[in-house]
Order: sequence, then C-alpha cells, then structure tokens
Amino acid sequence: MNSEDFYERRAGVLVHPTSLPSGVLNRDVERWLALLAGAGMSVWQVLPLGEPRGGLSPYQCISAFAMNPALLPDYPAMDRSVPAYIEFCIKNHDWLYDYALFKVLKQMFDDAPWYEWPDEWKFRQPHAMQRAFDEFKDYVAELSWEQFQLCQRWTEIKSKANEKGILLFGDIPLFVAHDSVDIWAHPEQFVLDENGMMTVVSGVPPDYFSATGQRWGNPHYNWEVMRRENYSWWLARISHQMSQFDLLRIDHFRGLESAWVIDANCDTAVDGHWKKMPGDELLARIHEDIGHLPIVAEDLGIITPEVRALRKKYHLPGMAVLQFGFDEYEDNPHKPHNIVEDAVVYTGTHDNDTTKGWFNCLNENDKNYILKTLCLQGNGDDSGHLNEAVADLVVDKLVDDAMNSRASLCIVPLQDCLHLGSEARMNTPGTTHGNWQWSFSWELISSDTIADMRLRVEQSGRAVASNG
Repeated sequence: MNSEDFYERRAGVLVHPTSLPSGVLNRDVERWLALLAGAGMSVWQVLPLGEPRGGLSPYQCISAFAMNPALLPDYPAMDRSVPAYIEFCIKNHDWLYDYALFKVLKQMFDDAPWYEWPDEWKFRQPHAMQRAFDEFKDYVAELSWEQFQLCQRWTEIKSKANEKGILLFGDIPLFVAHDSVDIWAHPEQFVLDENGMMTVVSGVPPDYFSATGQRWGNPHYNWEVMRRENYSWWLARISHQMSQFDLLRIDHFRGLESAWVIDANCDTAVDGHWKKMPGDELLARIHEDIGHLPIVAEDLGIITPEVRALRKKYHLPGMAVLQFGFDEYEDNPHKPHNIVEDAVVYTGTHDNDTTKGWFNCLNENDKNYILKTLCLQGNGDDSGHLNEAVADLVVDKLVDDAMNSRASLCIVPLQDCLHLGSEARMNTPGTTHGNWQWSFSWELISSDTIADMRLRVEQSGRAVASNG
C-alpha cells in the first residue's frame, strides 16, 4: 500500500482474532472476511499478533517477530523436507533460532525470566547455547515448524482479504517486554545494567486514562548502539511486519520523538521526565529502506508541536477518537469539524470503553451535554433518567460522524457496530484483570447489521469492499 492508496476514503472494523468466536485463525476468518465484504468494509484492523508474555496482553509479547501459537488451529505434522519450510527457516534465521531456543530455555527453567537464568544461558555463552540446542533440537525444529505454519496461514488470509479489496491493518507496540527474546538476544540495544536489569522503564505521565500515569515497565532503547548498527533491528522489525500487513500503526508514536523515562525503582509513572529520541533518523532510515511508509502514527495523549512536525514530515496519518471530542475547547482535534484528511478516525479504540458503555457510565449532566452537542433528543423514564434507547442513538450518531468526517480512514470497533455495552470492553488501561478476553458470537451479527453498515459506507462516499 502506498501513500496515495491511503487517501482513498475507506472504512473498516477493529476486532482482534482472539475475539472471533473460535479465538483462532480457522475457518472463522473466511467467514469474517465475507461478512466484512458484505458490510462494504475495506479494512480489517487487528491488535499485535505476537505471543503474550505471561498474560493476554498483545502489547507485552515474548518476541517482536514471532506470531502467537495460540492463534494456530490444527496443522500438519512436521516435514523438514518441505521446500517452503526450509526457505522460511533460512529467511527468518536471524530471529527464529533465538525465539525457539528462548522457548526451550523458558521451559527448562520453569518459565523464569531470562535475567534470572544461570549465567551461562543468561549471557548466552556459546557452549551452553550449543548444549541446549543439541539436547532440544527436535523441539527447536517443532517450534520453527509452528511459526512456519502460522506464517503460511496468515499469508493465505492476507491474500484472501486483498482479493476482496480488504486491507489488513496491523499494530506494533513501540516498546518490547523485558522478558523477551529480543532483549535476551540483543541486550546491548537496550538500557540495562551489567546484570540485564532495567535502570529506567517506559510509560506515560498522568492523562485521561490514569491520574498516576501508566508505568508500562518496558526497557528503553539504547539509541546510540542502534545508531551505530544503522538501526538494523528496527529495519528488520518493520520489514517483517510489512510482509504481513498493508498498513501498520505504531503504538505510542510520540515516544519516537520524546519518551517518558521513569526510574526503575518508582512504583508509578508520576515521577518521570521526557527525553528526546532519534525518531527523525529512524524514520528516515526506514523510508530509505522500504521506499514508502504505510504507517499510522498513534498520536493520542500529550502531543507537542515537535511530535506533530515529525508525523507530518513523513506524511504519516494521525488518529482522532470521537469519544475524546466532548469538551469546551473548540480546537480539540477530536471534534468532528476539526478532523483532517490525514487521519484515522475512531468512535473509540481498544483502550476505550465501548461507545454505549462510555455513554451509560456518564452522569446525567454529561449525558445531556453530549445529546445537545449531537443534536439528539433524549427521553427519560419516570424518574427522569435517560433510557437505554438513547445510548443506541448516541452510538449511531458517532458512527455516522466518523463515517462522514474528512478522515481518509474510518475504523469502528465491532462492539460499536453491534451496540454493545461495557461488558464487551476489550481493555481498561492501568488495570491487569479482565482484559483482552472479549469475543463475539455469530448470532450477534444480523443481516440487518450488515446491510446497515454497508449503507453507511456507501452514503459516506467510502470505498466499498467486494462481495466476491
């Protein structure tokens, strides 16, 4: 996908594969693509496809390259003679061997983090690495076969989506997890002490989501080392992701210009400071390497003129979220009349409550303010409280406002397409329980819902996916 393609007005749906009824990449995916095409939606946005580390969050994965084996349905028994498998192993050797060995050692040391392993494996001493490989070479081969099968399946999915005129829209976290193969294999590229422990961690200061900020706990990059190595790790990461997707969102894009640096001993993100990062150099190098940047910048939160300038320099679309547009400031970039063409507009993201849940959780004064702003009439019950049907009107109005905005790409979470409440929320930032678990059933999606979404796409002048 080139930059010209982005500016063809499109609409899509955000839903992660784990939210499919089966939760895996089986025939549900073909059914989902057919449904998307029937609804006229020409973009499917997903969350990161990596293997979550110790939990369910796709933003904390054990590898920046490997896909989540839990997404894989049944697959054929390993056959080392398959030419495509051999080619896959050769092409991906730089990360695949380390990933497989990391998984082996994880099992050998009862899932302890790598920085707690015995020194010979913690520091990757050659004799220890060779001994582990020799002892577990069959398991290493099986893990490689598993990744090969995942790659094959996703390639098939991308081909089928593109045949229907549907683009796949991926997502990568800016930072990687401390207990990950990336940091174990390349500790010099991260800010760690001599024992592999973090001295500073990533996060964001207090914001809309949290009064104490968010302490993500990921290591920061050692940008000086990355610069000396010509940003090779980043180039490999972006190239790998672009082989899987037509469009890619960089989560927490502002961290490429300046990142929030928190002392590793601090329990919250309140006590931190912004530090300049070489995002301009990195993006220039990526542009030089792949020739174009089909990248969306997640630019929510505290955004400075420097961050906006960096995004615009490389012609990267930003983001707008309609749920953030209800305040007294006329220059709020999330208000529909302020949304520009080089943007992806959402009713809400995976970090927001569903639109219905968001509205229902507001107090009556805020609800009435929103109804007035949206030019909607609210009906009350006998006690004067707004009834449930009003929330559905708000959902419909925000979907329409998103579709009819100037933004080149409109993304609606599936939960909003289905008018679902807070029970269908995907993630609540700053919390660790109950997230990433929502899934839908096919019975929730009626023919009327599909027809309604298609009509909205057509009436807003956005490209309509093929039913073929």
